Amino acid sequence: MMKHFLLLVVGWGSGFASAAQDTTMVDDQKDVRDLFRRKGKAIPAPSKVQVAVEFTYLPAAGYSLQTGFAGVVSANLAFRSGTGKEAKYSSVNTSLTYSQYNQTILPLTANIWSKNGKWNYVVDWRYMNYPSTTWGLAGHRDPNDGYTIDFTYVKIHQLVSRAIAKNLFIGTGFFYDTFYNIREFDSQGQPLSGRAVTNLRKQGLSTNDEVGAGIPVRLLYDSRLNQINPKNGWYVNLTLRENLKTLGNVKQWPSLVVDVRKYFKVTSSGNTLALWLYSWRSGPSTPYFLLPSTGWDDYYNTGRGYIQGRYRSNIMNYLESEYRFKISRNGLLGGVVFANVQSYKENLTSGREVLAPAAGTGIRIKLNKVSGANLCIDYGVGQNGSQGFFVNLGEVF
Repeated sequence: MMKHFLLLVVGWGSGFASAAQDTTMVDDQKDVRDLFRRKGKAIPAPSKVQVAVEFTYLPAAGYSLQTGFAGVVSANLAFRSGTGKEAKYSSVNTSLTYSQYNQTILPLTANIWSKNGKWNYVVDWRYMNYPSTTWGLAGHRDPNDGYTIDFTYVKIHQLVSRAIAKNLFIGTGFFYDTFYNIREFDSQGQPLSGRAVTNLRKQGLSTNDEVGAGIPVRLLYDSRLNQINPKNGWYVNLTLRENLKTLGNVKQWPSLVVDVRKYFKVTSSGNTLALWLYSWRSGPSTPYFLLPSTGWDDYYNTGRGYIQGRYRSNIMNYLESEYRFKISRNGLLGGVVFANVQSYKENLTSGREVLAPAAGTGIRIKLNKVSGANLCIDYGVGQNGSQGFFVNLGEVF
């Protein structure tokens, strides 16, 4: 999702709910739209519409650790293709960001469920022109002494999964990642020659383009009814990706992601305890930019408290817990407290293990009371002075 500290929000949302029970559940709740709506005016609910659709948009200005000040336009579309209690929310998200550091970020992600819930379609397409900083393997360098790099990144991931039991899916698709125009800069901001053998190049940064093309196999268990703002249920995702030379990879390398999340409804008021286990492993021949790294998971959400790319190796283990609670009775404002820890091998497959704990707190602003979409503004603190704002449209996990 979008990671930006929003300073100015000039848009909110529009939409409708098709099922009577949806409107009833939210009658006593408020969202940002209600602040601009005449008191007592209801969300229109056309009786002939069979699909509930909620649209949220956010033109904004912002700031984050990895972008500096940025202009952002983001949008979220949520809908239910069924009307029963078991119907899941599907979502489509996109945004356009241009930052102080001349970064351009354009993602399009979708998680779509079929009407009968037997098929799940996932799309993750991204374009990034991304001058930024990296810290080499495991990130054991001083946090103020990173390597300045620039690159363009195109990501095309798509998956289709079929139900084999209730809430249990198996699927496959195609993952393609390419990094090109890769450049490293010296301390004076001058591009280094392609022949320069720097410490970063010794650790695997390519002087040419980097490509990863693979066939994934995914086993997914998802008992959450609302993926945008889960209140209970399990999410278990096991994704094995095999990147073969025949698909255009310089070397063959595998990767495995284990993503487990559990949600507990703590009180009748709607407070939630969320737990997250994330393990990402890849072969030692993995291209530098595709190695497991802080904030480079599929949704760029691991490691609140640290800048993106702060730690990197071929084995990453991550734990996070978050307690979500209401601040206002009408649900417009909420809050969270969270803690996480990530671990990496100092060198690929060897060396001491680097542990990086962090913790923080944040607020939630209800953008859409039907879909549950929140604007999430968090402040995280890590070790060695690492700290900053982290913002999402939708929950972090």
